[in-house]
Amino acid sequence: MSTEPLFFQPVFKERIWGGEKLKAFGYDLPYKRTGECWAFAGHPHGQSVVKEGVYKGKTLGALWEKERQLFGELKGGRFPLLTKLLDANDDLSIQVHPPDEYAQQFENDCGKTECWYVVHCEEGAEIVYGHYPKTKEEFSWMVREGRWTEILRKVPVKQGDFYYVPSGTIHAIGKGIVILETQQNSDATYRLYDYERVDHGGKKRVLHVTQSLDVLSTPFVESQLAMLKNQVDGVHVTTFVQSPYFTVHKWMVKGSASLCQEEPFLLISVLKGNGHIEKNQKEYAFSVGDHVLLPAGFGSFTISGDAECIVSHV
Repeated sequence: MSTEPLFFQPVFKERIWGGEKLKAFGYDLPYKRTGECWAFAGHPHGQSVVKEGVYKGKTLGALWEKERQLFGELKGGRFPLLTKLLDANDDLSIQVHPPDEYAQQFENDCGKTECWYVVHCEEGAEIVYGHYPKTKEEFSWMVREGRWTEILRKVPVKQGDFYYVPSGTIHAIGKGIVILETQQNSDATYRLYDYERVDHGGKKRVLHVTQSLDVLSTPFVESQLAMLKNQVDGVHVTTFVQSPYFTVHKWMVKGSASLCQEEPFLLISVLKGNGHIEKNQKEYAFSVGDHVLLPAGFGSFTISGDAECIVSHV
């Protein structure tokens, strides 16, 4: 059983709406329009890689297949979570994601429930979160009529906000926002509307109107989250959501604390600052932009520093 933290090298994705804000995390970006950083990724469309240690060079997917003891012998054909950083230098398309059964039947993928933590946003930034039509029939008619301002529910955001986005929810990240996204390990996305944009070749991107209407949840009901707060010595823990798919916390590290990793795995993404994880009299330094997996059986450890982290597990 590994008692070392596993640091992962992300995978970067070029997107029409991307930019260069992810440089703030210390990354050498491969594209001027880098939209996504896949931090913990074990999906056929992207695999993050262990940076150092006994598993250096191994992908998350390979570890899931060959070293299942690192994940508490969890069952499943694919690592369950995908963690991303997204830079919306422009508005994302209006999207909806399918639930498990639909995605498995039509996309050979799992469903996609996700959540967002707002890392940074410009003044006046907004997201699309939900819709106003009460029935699918009303929704479909308004789409055909192009009445998007009457369809889409726009919400102003600020740094530190958190949103839970179940499958079936109409949504889009707006221009000027950087988020950390925790989601089911799926790349199944249906694009409902894209502002009539064209790509580098002058072509409009493919829309998935029929599929979007198939999986849309109506009427929209905003998820009510009961956030929990707890102080463990030098770590202030906010639990944003505990869902069937994932639990997500924010750790504000100010000093040091003794903690215990008792989950099948723990994913830590460092958004600000730096610090150390100490285990068996060894120190492992972390800083902004690092993504660290603590495996099953990691047990007791000490964390210290001045940092903001988003932490997730199943």
